[in-house]
Amino acid sequence: MGVREGLQRLIDKKEAEIERLEQEIRDARVYVQAIQDSFKLLPKEQPLDSITPRELRPGSIVSQVQKFLEQSGKPQHISAILTFLGKTQDKKNRVSLSGSLGGYVKDGRIFTRPAPNTFGLIEFGDQEDSPSALDQLPVNFGQ
Repeated sequence: MGVREGLQRLIDKKEAEIERLEQEIRDARVYVQAIQDSFKLLPKEQPLDSITPRELRPGSIVSQVQKFLEQSGKPQHISAILTFLGKTQDKKNRVSLSGSLGGYVKDGRIFTRPAPNTFGLIEFGDQEDSPSALDQLPVNFGQ
C-alpha cells in the first residue's frame, strides 16, 4: 500500500497546485476586466496629427493660399484668393476652394473665417480690419 498512498499524495499535491493556478488565472482575469472597465471610462484621445499643427503638402492649393495670406498679413476674400491663384472666379472654383479652406476652419486648424467668404490664418487672431463684402465689389458694380 505504500506505493498507492505515495501516488495518491502526488495526485492530491498536483490537484492542489492546479487549483492554486486556476485561482491565479481567475484573479488575473478579474484584474484585466477591472482595467478594461477603467479604460472605457476615459475620454477618447485625439490623434496626434489633430493636436499638433500639421504642415500642408507643399505646392498644394491650400498651401499656396496659406503663403498668400502670410504675405498679405490679413484675411482675404475668396475672390482675391482666386485671383492670386490665377483661377477664374466662377461658382465652381469659389465653392471648391471655400470647401477646402472651410474644412480647416471647422477643425480649428490653420485657417479662420472672420467674415463670410473671407479667410485668414489663426495666427492673425481677431483682426478688426478684415475686408467686408463691400470692399471686394468692383468699382462699377451695379451700374
